[in-house]
Amino acid sequence: MKTKTIALLAATAAFTVLASQGAFAQKKYDTGATDTEIKIGNVEAYSGPASAYGVIGKTEEAYFKMINEQGGINGRKINFISYDDGYSPPKTVEQVRKLIESDEVFLVFNALGTPTQTAVQKYHNSKKVPQLFVATGASKWNDPKDFPWTMGYQPSYRVEARIFAKYILKEKPNAKVAIFYANDDFGKDYVNGIKDIFGDKAASLIVAEESYETTEPSIDSHIVKLKGTGADVFVNISTPKFAAQAIKKIAELEWKPMHILTDVSVSIGAVMKPAGLEASEGVLSAQYMKDASDPQWKDDEGMKKFLAFVEKYMPGANIADSNVVYGYGAAQTLVQVLKQSGDDLTRANVMKQAASLKDFAPDILIPGIKITTSPTDFAPIEQLKMMQFKGGKWDLFGDIISAETGG
Repeated sequence: MKTKTIALLAATAAFTVLASQGAFAQKKYDTGATDTEIKIGNVEAYSGPASAYGVIGKTEEAYFKMINEQGGINGRKINFISYDDGYSPPKTVEQVRKLIESDEVFLVFNALGTPTQTAVQKYHNSKKVPQLFVATGASKWNDPKDFPWTMGYQPSYRVEARIFAKYILKEKPNAKVAIFYANDDFGKDYVNGIKDIFGDKAASLIVAEESYETTEPSIDSHIVKLKGTGADVFVNISTPKFAAQAIKKIAELEWKPMHILTDVSVSIGAVMKPAGLEASEGVLSAQYMKDASDPQWKDDEGMKKFLAFVEKYMPGANIADSNVVYGYGAAQTLVQVLKQSGDDLTRANVMKQAASLKDFAPDILIPGIKITTSPTDFAPIEQLKMMQFKGGKWDLFGDIISAETGG
């Protein structure tokens, strides 16, 4: 009897050791993650020509502070390390190297800018350190085959252009389209997106493609030329200064095409007011985020959460600045990915979780727009709602439009 008891005790002990080893084996960590913390790196334009975006990093920092005060993610606190790169690619390279090699962060999150992030994309992928939810609209971040460690966040320029093209086909199937675009990657991404949807009809629908250089002082002559084509749809793919010039000139010429404006230039303060509110009346664009300063969202549950966050963690912040809304949404999405990663905090698992989001709806997305990714689709947001500038503000209308081709 005694031997049996000893054998049983020995077996129980062995089982306990195995079980605890099993529990221990479930926790997996790469550099930057431990039982108590997850180190997240970021580079932001806190100074330089794009410093208006610096508030994104400040919002994310505040959001992670809130999460830490609520107990962290699966018991782990976020240690957010954010550096200024002044929107300068050489500085970005220096700061990202510092984050990965000296600070030993787990991943780099929502780093800003197409030229700056392009400068470190190959480095990230060779080091196998996630370059996650990049804060730029270039379509190149959705290339899981060649760059499995890089993923974008907001709708890409190409996605937006596809949605505009679908809207044009629906509203004006026999349109005469004039495309006005910046002669750079941003402009060309848009032109490609429009042609993705127009397909074989592109040759008959597009009556003019006119590009401009960002060094030009005025684009008035381009607008005069485009009016002369007899186009009844004007697709305006320009940055704020030139977008305002185009709106103003079109009004002066008394040309009245359907005017579709890139999301990059929908700022009322930076574009619509300088162009003239009357001249801007009727301009179309598209959006995926709620406008926190718009009273239509006052009873919206997600917006209530966002406003409570601002009040407590960012008192005095300008809620009309869409960058604050954006930073909140991006941070909330990262937290979701880290929650899904559980105790397997390896870089490979985080990318796997980021690539398996299903109908995730951050508080600040327009109802009906959801985040969905897959191993072959690294574009989290691919839906937009059209909006029109009326009486000094943007009004959303119509159904949610999605960017897939062939549908």
